[in-house]
Amino acid sequence: MAYYHSKYGYARNRKKKSRWTKFVLIFLFILIIFAVIAAYLLYNSLFKENVWLNDQPMASVYIPTGADYEDVKAILYQQGVIVHRNSFEWVAKRKNYPEHVKPGRYVIREGMNNTELVNMLRAGIQTPVTVEFNNIRTIEQLGHRIEQQIEADSSEMLSLLNDSSYISKYNFDHYTIETMFIPNTYELYWNTNARQFIERMYAEYQDFWDETRREKANNMEMTIPEVSTLASIIEKETVKNDEKARIAGVYINRLESKWLLQADPTLIYAMGDYSIRRVLNQYKKIDSPYNTYKYLGLPPGPICIPSIASIDAVLNYENHDYFFFCARDDMSGYHAFANNVTEHNRNAKRYQKALDEMNIKK
Repeated sequence: MAYYHSKYGYARNRKKKSRWTKFVLIFLFILIIFAVIAAYLLYNSLFKENVWLNDQPMASVYIPTGADYEDVKAILYQQGVIVHRNSFEWVAKRKNYPEHVKPGRYVIREGMNNTELVNMLRAGIQTPVTVEFNNIRTIEQLGHRIEQQIEADSSEMLSLLNDSSYISKYNFDHYTIETMFIPNTYELYWNTNARQFIERMYAEYQDFWDETRREKANNMEMTIPEVSTLASIIEKETVKNDEKARIAGVYINRLESKWLLQADPTLIYAMGDYSIRRVLNQYKKIDSPYNTYKYLGLPPGPICIPSIASIDAVLNYENHDYFFFCARDDMSGYHAFANNVTEHNRNAKRYQKALDEMNIKK
């Protein structure tokens, strides 16, 4: 009888162990399933493509200075580039991006995953923008042009450039500040502010005025602002780069001979009316330091921001005996040159006749 009970108890224990084993196996199987699901979700959150650009290879995202994480989300979602917002936000928070928002222009690619996107934004790996400016008359116009291309505020820029104590540290004054800016194409970060832009332009100015250009200016016994001032007159005299050095030679001849420059563009600048197409004798009476019909020598500063072509035309002016030039009557944009007033008057009459025929009165 004792043997029977022992055998029965042994069998019952085996059944309990079997049930427990099944329970453990089922539990482990469920854990594995959950682990696989979690791994799949984690993989999707981290590495699955989550940037959609409507089949475009790249797009730019601009994050302004002072923006926070909520602003960044609004920018991304408004552009419609994030496929799954929850997974993006999950990764962003895990990588502590909300505490490390950096402004700038970011170029995102079609098919980027959350890890790539958040890592780029968090590290501030932005792509520079191309900034261009040319054909600029005034500092105000420059500020407006730059404001359209980077984050720099034009009002702040004008305030700095009109601050005599600020610009004096760059050895410029109110008359010569335009000299600092060399029209060209530059790469800058989009979030460059006004002060940083000015500092960069001064560095570019120093690079442009290298030893070769400075030596040429010294040999002409002209300062850099004087070269730029003459270049600005030439800039407004002609759009033809291939005759700029010849026009520069005319003005150099007048300066060396102590003649009045009699440059029409300086009168237009003094009048402040850039719509003038025909300079009348009455304009020549205006009392302004920029009136080169009234005052000897160069005006106190540039009348525009001259191009590199105009600056180099002055530095490499053509050596000739011309003292006069007048726009050609064929309206080609080129000029007729003369070394005596009689010939010049004939050229001028032909041009005046052409203006009359076109009914250009002023």
